[in-house]
Amino acid sequence: MSKLEEILAEKILILDGAMGTMLQEYKFTEEDFRGDRFKDWPVSLQGNNDLLSITQPEAIATIHKKYFQAGADIVETNTFSGTTIAMADYQMEELVDELNYESAKIAKQVATELTEANPDQPKFVAGAMGPTNKTASMSPDVNDPGFRAISFDELRLAYKQQASALIRGGVDILLVETVFDTLNAKAALFAIDELKEELNLDIPVMVSGTITDASGRTLSGQTAEAFLISVSHIPLLSIGFNCALGAKQLTPHLEVLSYKTQYGVSAYPNAGLPNAFGEYDESPDEMAIQTKEYLDKSLVNILGGCCGTTPAHIKAIATIAKDYKPRPIKSLQHKKASA
Repeated sequence: MSKLEEILAEKILILDGAMGTMLQEYKFTEEDFRGDRFKDWPVSLQGNNDLLSITQPEAIATIHKKYFQAGADIVETNTFSGTTIAMADYQMEELVDELNYESAKIAKQVATELTEANPDQPKFVAGAMGPTNKTASMSPDVNDPGFRAISFDELRLAYKQQASALIRGGVDILLVETVFDTLNAKAALFAIDELKEELNLDIPVMVSGTITDASGRTLSGQTAEAFLISVSHIPLLSIGFNCALGAKQLTPHLEVLSYKTQYGVSAYPNAGLPNAFGEYDESPDEMAIQTKEYLDKSLVNILGGCCGTTPAHIKAIATIAKDYKPRPIKSLQHKKASA
């Protein structure tokens, strides 16, 4: 068992909160996003948060450090849109390797510094691999249901490039997250499996889907159980849900995963549901009280926050979680027994 797996068997690990929410506080302008290097770029770059790992690396490092200091054991790299598919919006496909490598390096450097300062509380980095802005399962054209904007193989190649750069940058985990289309996620997992074999590397993998509405299904129509079954052919560190819903609304879907899976279960919900202005109002204490239900029912092994969450939310969650034992993980129990 790796050090990460050993710790996961002993305690509930805390994941960080939202990167975008924290970046909004900086109020970066178009010029800030561009920096000197991209001052003449032909299209607008404001909103390309992944680019800030190159043009504003100190801000990214500071945010990672704040989350670690709030109690996070794992931070995610600033690479949610770090594929050629998503970067095409900014004509920055050729920068994908650099963006992922630099983002991983920044997070790993902060994690290493804090681990060296306090070896009893090691810090880890998860390479964030978002869903892209295209879907392999559904047509974007209501008049042409058979049309697909992207193929499985195009997704596989894009994810393989991203995962390779993240690994070179030093991530400890690969996190396929905010999965709204399981076919996209399967392309990512296929790519990761190829890389693991090519590199002879057994890097842990987390998968986190997103339930998009009150029907309890992903955007591509799967229930929590169907989503679980679709990806369980790959050995996982954890499977779970993030985004779209607040902590309270996520509970029944986590119950399904917790009961059915042999792997760890993760949850990082939003700070409640968005208000009329698209903002998240749930306070750290309110959110922590809601996540307490996960802990009382022993549903989760990894717990954090998504949209609208800040270091204050993570601190409140970590404070409550430290008094609870983790949910038993069958896959780790088997691994330990056979070691």
